[in-house]
Amino acid sequence: MRPRPPINGRGLFTGTGLIITGLTATLVALILPIWSYADRSGTGLDVLNAETVSTRYGPLSGLDRDFLTKVRLAGLWELPAGQQAQQKGTTQDVRTAGQHLVEGHKFLDDRVRDVASKLGLPLPNEPNDQQKQWLSTLSAAQGVEYDGQFANILRLAHGKVFSVVAQVRASTRNSLVRALADDANATVLDHIKVLEATGYVDFDALAQDMAAGSTPPITRSPAPPGPTLDPGPAIPAAPAPIQSYALPPAASSPPPSPLASDQ
Repeated sequence: MRPRPPINGRGLFTGTGLIITGLTATLVALILPIWSYADRSGTGLDVLNAETVSTRYGPLSGLDRDFLTKVRLAGLWELPAGQQAQQKGTTQDVRTAGQHLVEGHKFLDDRVRDVASKLGLPLPNEPNDQQKQWLSTLSAAQGVEYDGQFANILRLAHGKVFSVVAQVRASTRNSLVRALADDANATVLDHIKVLEATGYVDFDALAQDMAAGSTPPITRSPAPPGPTLDPGPAIPAAPAPIQSYALPPAASSPPPSPLASDQ
């Protein structure tokens, strides 16, 4: 019988290392699922909790505050755009769409200012850069070109806001925000329908724009509630020589929805 060769110290160390490595990998595989479910830091739920503050009307999330800002911003440029369409539209359908925008955003602006006042939230007083650019585009257009630009720009903007309204309505825990989302949903849907009724909406281009997400977010989430002043009558930023249209003062009790008269 041939003698067994002596055990090499390096080989023994290598074998032991492989065993330890295998045991460590097994332990990590067992622990990882437990950690994944126990530690939610950085998840959507964690962000929701971090951005939510308590109010007498229920928890107010960062999405809720962003929604109020978007409603106010929409009125700051869509109301003057609607008044402009009543003057520059070449068809009755375009002028009717403009009328719906004016009536709807006067109503929503009263509502959002009332809600923001009760929640202690600041609101913007002028459109953002993207909205100012849209107003400039509409101001430069004339005739049938204006009709097409008006219908497509406003329809795209309303489509973006419509998805936000649905998300807020489905998830908010704040009673004031929930009621405002109901009003915004009905108003935005009405505007979408009257814009499409003009016959100028390019649905293929609209679908591509929506899919590409070419329009940047309207605003970042504002700060939590705190002492704030009434934003006062807004002065929409419309380029000269287009007339500037001021929004009405805040109402203590908002008027009934203008949608009722359309039915």
